[in-house]
Amino acid sequence: MAKYFVGDIQGCFEELLQLLQVVDFNPSRDELWAVGDLVARGPKSHKVLGLMTGLEDAAKVVLGNHDLHLLAIAAGIKRPKPSDKLTKLLASRHLPKYIEWIRHQPLMRELPEHNIIMTHAGVPPQWDITTLATEAKAVSDVLKSDKYLDLISSMYTEEPEAWNPDLSGFLRHRYCIDSLTRMRFLYPDGRLDFACKKPPKDNTSDLKPWFEFPSRLEEYTIIFGHWAALMGYTGKNNRIALDTGCCWGEHLTLLQLETAEKITQKKLN
Repeated sequence: MAKYFVGDIQGCFEELLQLLQVVDFNPSRDELWAVGDLVARGPKSHKVLGLMTGLEDAAKVVLGNHDLHLLAIAAGIKRPKPSDKLTKLLASRHLPKYIEWIRHQPLMRELPEHNIIMTHAGVPPQWDITTLATEAKAVSDVLKSDKYLDLISSMYTEEPEAWNPDLSGFLRHRYCIDSLTRMRFLYPDGRLDFACKKPPKDNTSDLKPWFEFPSRLEEYTIIFGHWAALMGYTGKNNRIALDTGCCWGEHLTLLQLETAEKITQKKLN
């Protein structure tokens, strides 16, 4: 059995299919771990979700910001942007099934036997594994409940910027969502920055990437996506970035856990 980790798919179905064929992926023996942002920007989000839901237990997914945004669009809370290329997905007769499936995907997954954590954007450096698991589960519990649209409606703000264990309710959940699905740079005091999307080498401010802060999870390898400008480079062996910008004309990256081999597929069209 092989475990494969894939970067942000974002509707790039043909490229994903090519990668799975290259490695002879077989859901009866292999697992596909996806770092989130399955949908939007690429042309075939509907086919990506059809494939992922069809893999059943062989698909190990965490939610990204675009996946959560899809919940808001499907509920009429937000309007889709033409650049998200979601027309076919929103018209699909399978959309209710896909929405239900997304609601039941977590914000983090752990492979304890390998000391691996997977989230979409990263993990706040001040969190330990217990805090991460607890806060992510609390958000997942709401997403699975009949209160999930209240949470989705409350996502669209940039507060709170900083972690405080005294936060409660949707403020606490929002910090968790923003950290695990939107985080890139942090201010020196650890507050979240939501504006800068540059690669670290082009940043001239006092912001630093979240993975350059001292972390309470140094013994873990964190596998994440979200930050296409990194193009897979963090400078740290235990912080593995897999978003390599396929939907922007670059390539999709698949990482085999057992061999540490990275296989890439250039955007096809």
